[in-house]
Amino acid sequence: MAKIVVMGAGTGGMPGVYEIKEMVGKDHQVVMINENPDFRFVPSNPWVAVGWREPAAVSIPIEKYLSKKKIDFICARVTEIKPDENLLITHDGQTIDYDYLVIATGPKLAFGNIEGSDPSDGFTQSICTLPHATKSCENFEQLLENPGPAVVGAVQGASCFGPAYEYVFILDKALRDEKKRDKVPLTFVTSEPYIGHLGLGGVGDSKSMLESELRNKDIKWICNAKVDRFEDGKVFVSELDRKGNVDFEHELDFNHTMFLPAFAGVDAVAAVEGLCNPKGFVITDDFQRSPKFKNIFSGGVCVALPPVEATPVPIGTPKTGYMIETMMTAIAHNIQSCIDGEEPSAKGTFHAICLADMGDTGAAFVAMPQIPPRNVTWFKKGKWVHLAKIAFEKYFMRKIKTGNSEPIFEKYILKSLGIERLDKD
Repeated sequence: MAKIVVMGAGTGGMPGVYEIKEMVGKDHQVVMINENPDFRFVPSNPWVAVGWREPAAVSIPIEKYLSKKKIDFICARVTEIKPDENLLITHDGQTIDYDYLVIATGPKLAFGNIEGSDPSDGFTQSICTLPHATKSCENFEQLLENPGPAVVGAVQGASCFGPAYEYVFILDKALRDEKKRDKVPLTFVTSEPYIGHLGLGGVGDSKSMLESELRNKDIKWICNAKVDRFEDGKVFVSELDRKGNVDFEHELDFNHTMFLPAFAGVDAVAAVEGLCNPKGFVITDDFQRSPKFKNIFSGGVCVALPPVEATPVPIGTPKTGYMIETMMTAIAHNIQSCIDGEEPSAKGTFHAICLADMGDTGAAFVAMPQIPPRNVTWFKKGKWVHLAKIAFEKYFMRKIKTGNSEPIFEKYILKSLGIERLDKD
């Protein structure tokens, strides 16, 4: 009997553990380890941050549903990986052995890179975790009581820009609903070289369409932005030119601010010599397997991907939901191959599909492959995307509760976009 341990119950790990269990069957043990007792649907955090969702509505107890599928659950934080011994050490002193390890931890939030950027400093907010989004909602309510400037953005080194765009548009709509938008000047600050770059070199008309949406919503923006520090009610930003030299320096006042940080590898993973790149992201081959440790696989945001292109301000490459889903599917198949004594052969699909909510409308894009030049580039916006994302949230939460291992993007998102399937070559 093989023992497969999955680290991380996020939007990759949680569906992935179901798929792995279904693939390997009852003769093998599958274990999930997560430091929180509940699954949290991170894509809903922008809604939580303005009070459109309660935290309880976007979280699900893990053990209750995993047990129905005969998957074991350990609520603990892994503090050390000993790959030469096939062992994990947890914060409470547990020692967990494995035959195969799947790392799906997501990232560490690198707030330490910029002075004052950690929400615990009390200057700025985040929507990267459910507790952060909940705290941000409290700050949003204070903004309603004491309106003033708001600044939203993504710092240097960030790779996930979609939620920043989502939040600034959702914030705009929430303020309009409260009849307070006229009292809150909005500025969008991004390390992207231009609006709509998205860490992908742009997707179709993303630049012009998102610029138009920002103009229509009366939201000012600063690109090529390097955030220097946060202070109480102020963010200091250096705007660089195309050569990477400081062109302008901005001192922006705010009553409310939310910035997405850069990501890094979580400590226990990054500490394993030969497993990760210098930023702590797991190096994998075409089959999501570590080249050095043949029984370690990884999928999701914690996987190393090179930047799409060099930019004046360093930025990363995002890992979108469809890509993560196919990574986890490949891992399930490849672990089964290893158990059967065969070499892995399944590969993830490095295409990008995204639904981004914008308050009362939305934007959707498809990039095949994610890194240009592409065979397919598609970007559209409309109220239907807003409605599709709401439906997707409900579908995904139901998937987690039922333990349905069917690929959700293949079954739902592609259909909603009018696409039958994506070429996996």
